[in-house]
Amino acid sequence: MTNAPKTVLMPLPAHDCDPTEVAISWKVLRQRGIDVCFATPEGRPATTDPVMFSGQGLDPWGRVPGLRRLPLLGLLLRARQDARQAWRQMEQDACFKHPVAYKAIQSADYQALLLPGGHAPGMRVYQESTLLQQCVVDFFKKPNAQGQQRPVAAICHGVLLAARSIDPDTQRSVLYGRKTTALTWGMERSAWDLTRYYGRLWDRNYYRTYVEGPTDPAGYWSVEAEVRRSLQRNEDFIDVPAGGIHHWLQRSGLLRDRANDDRFAWVVQDGRYLSARWPGDVYTFASRFADMLSTEVSDGFEVQNQTG
Repeated sequence: MTNAPKTVLMPLPAHDCDPTEVAISWKVLRQRGIDVCFATPEGRPATTDPVMFSGQGLDPWGRVPGLRRLPLLGLLLRARQDARQAWRQMEQDACFKHPVAYKAIQSADYQALLLPGGHAPGMRVYQESTLLQQCVVDFFKKPNAQGQQRPVAAICHGVLLAARSIDPDTQRSVLYGRKTTALTWGMERSAWDLTRYYGRLWDRNYYRTYVEGPTDPAGYWSVEAEVRRSLQRNEDFIDVPAGGIHHWLQRSGLLRDRANDDRFAWVVQDGRYLSARWPGDVYTFASRFADMLSTEVSDGFEVQNQTG
């Protein structure tokens, strides 16, 4: 076991990142004494998705002056108060104020990598960056001083970035041969349906980073479907199994975990790679990642809350 300080690299898009997945991860790691450095496309501080931060713009009246400040559906879907407070605290952090540019990332300078998510259009630059994809490959392939793979954590759309990161030696995703979870199609579709039918009617695809074409089957460009296509076996995508005590609630997207309550979280760990589904898993996700950074990690596979 080692208690040496660790430095985690957290790449972000220029704007539209998820406030909860970024700020709560940062807060949990900093509370555990782990340094977090940031990277953005041009080396300027990132801004979060304002819709997810405030909840304004998720209701049918979201473009009406005055009324837009009265969220209803927005209260259900926006970041919780703890995440909004953590974001404001993080904005004062020196490392957040001075991120490195993608092109300046030297992956060898960091002990671990954390890939947060977000679904709004600004995330596409992050998802499609060949510089970030190469960085992800480096973390999976270039070991630390002890000869081990450096820990990598990905949540929600961050798993999609990992899935798109292709090892040049094998021409396969770095997730090929690994077990993972990610934002499920069921959860992505539920949020999409809520906003396109009952909320953000002028921007019906707000909850979909990538949308199917006229000949694509339903959900083909969902996070889950694309991640599954990168894996060795379809069953390597691990969702909440039926039969657990909190099975329905864990899958519903209605309840989120908290600092001292992981009943509704779902986190999958495969050796030194950790994954989670959505902002509702983030406390458990970040705490588990902090554990990985402070202890030796076996090559085994495990999940959090398999039985609830």
